[in-house]
Amino acid sequence: MATYLDRILVAHRATAARDERDITRLLRQAEACPPTRGFSAALGAGRRGGGVAAIAEVKRRSPSKGPLAPDLVPASLAKAYEQGGAACLSVLTDTEFFGGSPDDLREARRAVGLPVLRKDFTVCVADLCDARVMGADAVLLIVSALAQRELQELFETASQLGLDALVEVHDEAEAERALACGARLVGVNQRDLSTFEVDTDRAVRVAAALPADVVRVAESGIASARDVRRLAGAGFDAVLVGEALVRSPDPGAALAALLATGSE
Repeated sequence: MATYLDRILVAHRATAARDERDITRLLRQAEACPPTRGFSAALGAGRRGGGVAAIAEVKRRSPSKGPLAPDLVPASLAKAYEQGGAACLSVLTDTEFFGGSPDDLREARRAVGLPVLRKDFTVCVADLCDARVMGADAVLLIVSALAQRELQELFETASQLGLDALVEVHDEAEAERALACGARLVGVNQRDLSTFEVDTDRAVRVAAALPADVVRVAESGIASARDVRRLAGAGFDAVLVGEALVRSPDPGAALAALLATGSE
């Protein structure tokens, strides 16, 4: 039986296979873009300050839970997150499964000075070029979605284009693969992308497999200051929070409260 991740990847790889654009031209276009804002550096600054940095997410829907905030205004939400203390933004650009779009990213990034992650399922070099051109400062590379050869190529190409790569893992074996490709910004997703269920102990377990010089990001299932305190204690430098914020009547205040209490 096909999982959520299977269906998403089949759709994205099919789109990539139909893409007839000239990759050399795409790379030149991406290389000509203005400098990025420094996604990983912004998270590292939070670590040096002794706190936990927040990546606040612009997310309209979830494949497993349906609509979360379908009518959100990316610019307004981005400003609220910036005022609430976010170090970076994450913007879903997948349309079919998450209801996002490249326009969501462009609008959010124009509204604030924060670095922005393109949250999507990167499967080819063209995806990296598109991310750079739409204004992303970082991209997501999911280890479980890529063969090691693909992961290595995409990681190296992202770096060449000036993009930081948040390399996402779910267990210790995937952490080894991420480190082998050179990743120094590693996200541990507590959500199983096959079932979309959350295991709140996953991040704590996997953190122990990551060296101290890696910027560690905990993803998914983070809903309270207690969660943040626990993850900070496990050695995480940053948390990526989406659902708990977009469902709040005041996302900026919700983020500020989460971070203020989480740093106590």
